[in-house]
Amino acid sequence: MALVLHLRLISPAARTDEATAVLEDCPGVTNIVVLPGAAREPAGDVIFCDAARESANEVLDRLKWLKTEGSIAVEQVDLSLSRVAADAIEEAPGEPDDAVVWEELAHKVSADSRTTWAYLAFLAIATQIAGIGILQNSPILIVGAMVLGPEFGAVAAICFGLLRGGWHLVITSLKTLVVGFTLAIAITFACALVSNWLGWIDIGNLTWNEEVQFIVKPDRWSFIVALLAGAAGVLSVTAGKSSALVGVFISVTTVPAAGYVAVALALGNWEEVRGSVSQLAVNILGMVIAGTGTLVVQRKFWPQVGQRSSV
Repeated sequence: MALVLHLRLISPAARTDEATAVLEDCPGVTNIVVLPGAAREPAGDVIFCDAARESANEVLDRLKWLKTEGSIAVEQVDLSLSRVAADAIEEAPGEPDDAVVWEELAHKVSADSRTTWAYLAFLAIATQIAGIGILQNSPILIVGAMVLGPEFGAVAAICFGLLRGGWHLVITSLKTLVVGFTLAIAITFACALVSNWLGWIDIGNLTWNEEVQFIVKPDRWSFIVALLAGAAGVLSVTAGKSSALVGVFISVTTVPAAGYVAVALALGNWEEVRGSVSQLAVNILGMVIAGTGTLVVQRKFWPQVGQRSSV
């Protein structure tokens, strides 16, 4: 995760002094550069600066008027060889790994809440791999499908929407989950049905798959794992820990449950359809509850993380 963020601001000339005064006043901001009259669209002065990740909320909140009167762009700085940047990080409150840049999170979850062709394709492919893993009694394929599934982005968007009462975001994200899983299950069901007609699979494939039976047997542990995964997933998103997010994907059986629904429907095993639907619901509910709770804790009990945040 980047410890320093680079900001490019465009300010009306009449308010440039006000903007630079804010930057100079915020702890953790350094490398301030002003280029008078350099901006053409929108017209104004260009201001560059670097800010410690922990300081970003205060800077963005105090300069939010630039959203309408100018422009704000934020970039991750992967490497900063600067003594003043290191001093800025030390000066800023808290630790970079704990810092939640709320504007950044809002932008990310908004993008993840949309139903895109890429999202639908990845979820459909993951669900088909899970279906094959179920038929072949292959935990390796099940794990591969878990990693490939993109559904946690929409779950995180629901959590963020619940945190700040953004019901439009919640509804959009729920729609993305429903549409995605419905399409993925339908495609996998069609493939399994054709395979059954060709004689490649039959109901017997669901009677000797002991290695993957946990998918259709949700219990208290399923819910506990979903709670833990939801908390870990939100922490990994807010802290930029992609490796931790992969672990979350492997922990929950949303995609395998969807694959099991499709295969069991195609083979007419209604008992296991019910079990896998229950597993899917338990996982999503547990992740939403824990993810929302984690965001509440981050906002309420880590004040240096959410300092002056507009969320």
